[in-house]
Amino acid sequence: MICCSGAVLLLLVLCTLALVHCDLHDGPVRVYDIRASNLKGRFFSKPDPYVKVWCGSSFHGKSSILKKQENPTWPNQFNFADILHNSVLTLEVWDDVIGLDRHMGTCKITIRPGTHTETCHLKKGTVYYTYSYGYSH
Repeated sequence: MICCSGAVLLLLVLCTLALVHCDLHDGPVRVYDIRASNLKGRFFSKPDPYVKVWCGSSFHGKSSILKKQENPTWPNQFNFADILHNSVLTLEVWDDVIGLDRHMGTCKITIRPGTHTETCHLKKGTVYYTYSYGYSH
């Protein structure tokens, strides 16, 4: 009898963990089609912009630097695996300058399942990007 009740308890624990796992909706996040408009450089120069991307605490890296672009479209795509539900997707826009690069602005959004196109207004310019979160069924 003890053996059977132990198996039942184990089965109950496994089922509970499966429910918790499903409720968190963890899955991959893909960030793509990143572009901007009306970015302003320093003084009268055009910026050399690039983007740094995080999802939750995972830093994926930075995009290519596009020289003298006020309206850049970055060819990069960023992929994150096993991101938890309600994680924050962060994109930082930077201007590659001699010395310390200049921070142009930050976009933050709490991810939700599905595919979404977002608009983020910076002090001097606008960023557009698309992300998808979750597994395709």
